[in-house]
Amino acid sequence: MEHFHILTDIYFGEKSLDRLSQIDSQKVFIVTDPFIVKSDAIRNIVKPLSKGGIAYEIFTEVVPDPPISKVVAGVRAYLESGCDTIVGVGGGSAMDLSKSIRKMSESMNDGKHIRLICIPTTSGTGSEVTSFAVISDPDHQRKIPLVSEDMSPDEAILDAVLVRSVPASVTADTGMDVLTHAVEAYVSTKHNDFSGALAEKAVEIVGQYLFRSYSDNNDTHAREKMHTAATLAGLAFNSASLGLNHGMAHQLGAHFHIPHGRANAMLLPIVTEYNAGVSNLTKNRDLSDDPVVERYCNIATMLGLSSFNPVMTIHSLCNYMRYMSESMGIPQHLSEILDISKEEYETHLDSMAEAALNDSCTETNPRQPLKPEVIELYRKLW
Repeated sequence: MEHFHILTDIYFGEKSLDRLSQIDSQKVFIVTDPFIVKSDAIRNIVKPLSKGGIAYEIFTEVVPDPPISKVVAGVRAYLESGCDTIVGVGGGSAMDLSKSIRKMSESMNDGKHIRLICIPTTSGTGSEVTSFAVISDPDHQRKIPLVSEDMSPDEAILDAVLVRSVPASVTADTGMDVLTHAVEAYVSTKHNDFSGALAEKAVEIVGQYLFRSYSDNNDTHAREKMHTAATLAGLAFNSASLGLNHGMAHQLGAHFHIPHGRANAMLLPIVTEYNAGVSNLTKNRDLSDDPVVERYCNIATMLGLSSFNPVMTIHSLCNYMRYMSESMGIPQHLSEILDISKEEYETHLDSMAEAALNDSCTETNPRQPLKPEVIELYRKLW
């Protein structure tokens, strides 16, 4: 028996931030990054709170790949604040930190539930509707995926007003993150009809609107669509989980501080070729009647890329992934962006491959990888 459920109430559309004026709360603990406050975007959050007569306190210690120390600092600040609700505002790091603060604060308060509302300011992670969070352990150069149903936010608010001024490079990285979420959820060993439908819609929207959103931040319709796609993909992988692409991307972030969406984008065609059996590592694999190949071909068809046979279709899909990244300024090789030698890079491969195999996301990859294969995939990325 399988089970599909959504734990998060979603508010979306024009003026959806007005929801904040209606929440049953005395004082809100806002978790966000310094840029949100300095850019005055925080006004979009505090204005409806003030309208509702709700007090607030702002915690601005969000950093990329939030380390354990920031979780500890956030818990301390929350417990001292007298707040009864947490509102995470920002990209994936802000929302993941909010989830982690809520989880630890509850455990230190006899398990008493703390309401969590997540408000994304980028269209990528889907963290506003998932039971996943990722924190980092800088001392050991690793990222720690946290997965628990009670990590899910109680509410998500999707208001495109928060993404209209997002820089093009961030739109590119986060948009390719959406595509990666949808693709990995679609071919995951835990996929189901419900997660598949959500992933398919996310892929369709990405195909139509990602490059438009990247090219013109005044294209509000495209930005609204990508904001929706991010949440749809988040719902898909919250049910079906992810795969090796994320398992490997987490290590690139931990070792080299590569933005998560960019790491996923760079890996996506390489891992797709591997999973579908058309890479050099798997070129002798029999592709006939392979359900994983069929699902990748379905994705290609959604993007208008179907070809004469499955092998050519998979290659067309991977070329599309590369073309999209290149068109939006995302590099294809680590040698373009890392200020280290190839020899130094290779000293990281063994530990990264080991960590990728132990990453919880890799458990549902459609092809179970061996360590030498993961090392070779990292080599191809150089």
